Amino acid sequence: MGRLKKFNREEVLERALPQFWAQGFSGTVVQDLEKATGVNKSGLYSEFKDKEDLFLASLRHYYQEVEKKLSSSALPLGWENIESMLKSVAQPPAGRRRGCFGVNSMRELELLPDKAREIVSDFRSRMRRQIKKNIVASGCKSSPDALADMVLTFFSGICIEQNLNQSKASSLRKIEDFVRLIRSA
Repeated sequence: MGRLKKFNREEVLERALPQFWAQGFSGTVVQDLEKATGVNKSGLYSEFKDKEDLFLASLRHYYQEVEKKLSSSALPLGWENIESMLKSVAQPPAGRRRGCFGVNSMRELELLPDKAREIVSDFRSRMRRQIKKNIVASGCKSSPDALADMVLTFFSGICIEQNLNQSKASSLRKIEDFVRLIRSA
């Protein structure tokens, strides 16, 4: 008979996520994950096949949280939702890093398992569709596809810039300027 699990999977993902976010997949070692989660190696490997499996589960968990936030602020559709989504990068919930774990992970895609590329790509496609839906609802006459691509590219850039520890005020000003410019397109 196996030993009883003395940890919660969701809590492990919540504690592993900042470790992967700060150090990346390749920079995180199992000892870091043991320390961050409070679960020893055998406990982690009883729940996850390996570090790669834990990383993929952390990425999925992160995107599920982001999608909940995006869908809960979806009505009414329009530019305000897009601006709010962009500002969430510079104003994360308590206990979260600024930026985006998914965008940070894209910086080392070549080192990640193929499944990670698929998870990131699928999420970005869903995010682009949501952005486009908001642009169309705003009554914008310009190409919603082109504008959605620009917003998604700006999102990635502002997320990466958060690694430079830009001031929150500076980031918010850039976001407001970008939204003002793109709304006038």
